[in-house]
Amino acid sequence: MQQVVRSRRAVDPADDDLGALIAARRPGYSLPAALYTGAAAFEADISVVFHHHWIVVGVEADVPEPGDVYAVDIGPTPIILVRDDEGQIRAFHNVCSHRGAKIVPSGRAIVGKLVCPYHQWTYELTGELTGATHMGLDFDKALHHLQPVALRNIGGLIYVCLSNDPPEDIAAFEAIMGPRLAPYDLANTKIAYETDLIEEGNWKLTMENNRECYHCAGNHPELALSYYSTDLGFDPSELSDEEREQADWLSAQYAERTALWEACGLPSSTVNNVVGHPTQFRTQRLIIAGAGESQTLDTRAACRLPLSEEVATGSGDTHLWTVNGWNHFMGDHAVVFTVLPLGPDKSLLRTKWLVHKDAVEGEDYDLANLISVWVDTNREDADLVRIAHQGAMSAGYRPGPYSRFTERTLDEWSTWYVERMQAHGYGV
Repeated sequence: MQQVVRSRRAVDPADDDLGALIAARRPGYSLPAALYTGAAAFEADISVVFHHHWIVVGVEADVPEPGDVYAVDIGPTPIILVRDDEGQIRAFHNVCSHRGAKIVPSGRAIVGKLVCPYHQWTYELTGELTGATHMGLDFDKALHHLQPVALRNIGGLIYVCLSNDPPEDIAAFEAIMGPRLAPYDLANTKIAYETDLIEEGNWKLTMENNRECYHCAGNHPELALSYYSTDLGFDPSELSDEEREQADWLSAQYAERTALWEACGLPSSTVNNVVGHPTQFRTQRLIIAGAGESQTLDTRAACRLPLSEEVATGSGDTHLWTVNGWNHFMGDHAVVFTVLPLGPDKSLLRTKWLVHKDAVEGEDYDLANLISVWVDTNREDADLVRIAHQGAMSAGYRPGPYSRFTERTLDEWSTWYVERMQAHGYGV
């Protein structure tokens, strides 16, 4: 039998003192190791972040027609998204009201009703229990409906909250992102491709990795083609005269393009609602380098049928970062990323490429061209998350300082995490 060797840090009893670990986080620095690696921290993350905050779990295109079901596991809690016969998207706990069996396997299905495979209790797509044999004449089916889950469809992105008291600031998020997402008409898209990638690292490391591009130039040659070098962040004292000139030019371009986009009805200014906001998010519209059309190897549109005429060409790349996901919305397609924790050292990264519902593969888009940049980037990022988690497991790990030039968003992310843990009783 292979012997399992663990570092002293991994088995230190102090790792279970989450309050002390939260309180120990130093502003401007990464988190204490056990908040990435410890089982106690993982359980607390599931309870606090994934059960009491609005998280993204899917898109409208996951359930495009009545009877479509999409089952997702949020840690140990399975839920289902379903589009009912009236076209409304609903969310329920994926648990039978009889003896708790999971009703629908994870993934997609098409059903007329929801039927538990254990004892065939039957539910309408609106959650009502309509079939339960052997329960007697006095059994009240109305008391045993499926348990609903709070749901918000914001511009075609589906957010849920497992708490009975969801954060109310989802309304502020919707007020800002609703108009920003509307031009992309996500309700009329389809999923051209989807991947599930298991990353060997804590979910927070996956999210932190995506919140900075300090690492991009050295690790993402494909993705970097659609960015200007100074868009990836820089220390002003390190710029050459040529680089400073490009940075000044790009800053002027942003001022000009943002004004133009806004005048065309495309909200574009940066909104950074992270610290102090339970439903944290950051959004901005970036200029695409090269041909300026899309995140492809030639920076031209991958799909000739745009998501809408409003964003057909020259509309840049609208970024959106939220609690457990990030997104890129371009004129020809969108890429939606969702992170779900599987364990202290494993995370699921689910990526969906969306195109107009009428787009035909092989005619309107070449699939390899559509997905190549982010397939490669995801693989590269998974390697970075893996080595970051390996380092956090080491007895030699110490929280490191964030760059004030290129990692400010990481400081905000970690500060938000500490705030939310403290709001739920840890480290106060």
